[in-house]
Amino acid sequence: MFTEFTDIVPSFWGMLNQGPMTLTIFLHSIIVLPMYFIYKAEKKRIGH
Repeated sequence: MFTEFTDIVPSFWGMLNQGPMTLTIFLHSIIVLPMYFIYKAEKKRIGH
């Protein structure tokens, strides 16, 4: 799906494809961070 990063215009997926960790960090940031904030909001709503 992805080729090596030789685009003239740097694209979003090209940047993610630069290293194996980049995609992992990106996915964790869009999945784990919202879960953390939802957890904090729910905890406050319940009253603990």
